[in-house]
Formats: sequence, structure tokens, C-alpha cells
Amino acid sequence: MKNVVKYKQFVGTVNFSAEDEVFYGKIEGINDLVTFEGSSVQELKESFEEGVEDYLTLCEENGKEVFRSFKGSFNVRIDPALHSKAYELALLQGLSLNQFVQKAIEDRIARE
Repeated sequence: MKNVVKYKQFVGTVNFSAEDEVFYGKIEGINDLVTFEGSSVQELKESFEEGVEDYLTLCEENGKEVFRSFKGSFNVRIDPALHSKAYELALLQGLSLNQFVQKAIEDRIARE
């Protein structure tokens, strides 16, 4: 199950508070905290889309970048046996481990 909503190029994570009987979430991949909520799925989606539009307007008015920038490097923790196998396969293919992992991610994204 995916607890996310999408609108334009934005993804929002979604949660449910049983205590408050409300769906709530936040927009991911931006430099600010933008939240949304609704008491129904429809209200949640409308609130998310409204939050995105308001955020786009705010960014435009202030000359601010819309999305968080990524530097292209991240640490991944995996099982040592998997690490060893990936390293071996990379060597056999004449690739660095970074190239091997990048290709694996590209291949997975291409299937989406």
C-alpha cells in the first residue's frame, strides 16, 4: 500500500489520526514544511492540491527554488552479503560499485 498522493510533480505523504479522525500529510522534496489535511479522502486531495498551488505561488513571488536540490550522493546501508555480491557483479561487468548501483536504480525507475 502506498500512503502518498501525487499532483503535478509533487508527492505528499499521508497519515491518519484515529484520535482526531483526520487524514493529514506533508509535501515531500521541498525546502519548506507544507502540510495538508482533510476529514475525507476527497478533502485530503483537495487540501494537498491547494497546498501545492499556494507553495508554487509563494516560491514565484519570492524567487525561491521550488524543489529541494539533491547533491547526487547518498549513503545506503545494506546487508554485507548483498554488498559483497553487488561488488562482485560490478567487477564482472567492468563497472565501479557506484556505476552498478546507478544502473540498477535507472533500470528500476525505467520500469515505473
